[in-house]
Amino acid sequence: MGKFCSNCGAELKENENFCSNCGKASDVSTASRALISKRDIAVSVLLSLITCGLYGLYWFIMMTDESNELVTENKTASGVLAIVYTLITCGIYSIYWHYKMGKKMAEAGEKYGKAINDNSVLYLVLALFGLGIVNNCLIQNDLNSLAE
Repeated sequence: MGKFCSNCGAELKENENFCSNCGKASDVSTASRALISKRDIAVSVLLSLITCGLYGLYWFIMMTDESNELVTENKTASGVLAIVYTLITCGIYSIYWHYKMGKKMAEAGEKYGKAINDNSVLYLVLALFGLGIVNNCLIQNDLNSLAE
């Protein structure tokens, strides 16, 4: 995978000194998008159900860590810390986490030129009604589109 501008997300040519899209100096490393795994959403849900939620914890950790790699402003705790905070707060942190993931996905979409809406309020409402698995599917869909 090539190099991408850390300012606007545009792909840079190998010997380019400045981004042709925004003009920022191209002292950027290989894009964080290369670190994102494209996951099959149906398989992830099925594995979460079959393993009584254990795969769901792994999925939660991976989505958190991958999304933190994509953004510069809306970072949250690492995946493992997010699980710990969720346990300590009896699930309240996970509601906040879903809201922040909506913000992070919108920021990442803007940064990398993908049409991703700010679904933070939708994620918040779904989390309040106990539909976190639906949020996970929507978030993974956004991550999959960013991995392309």
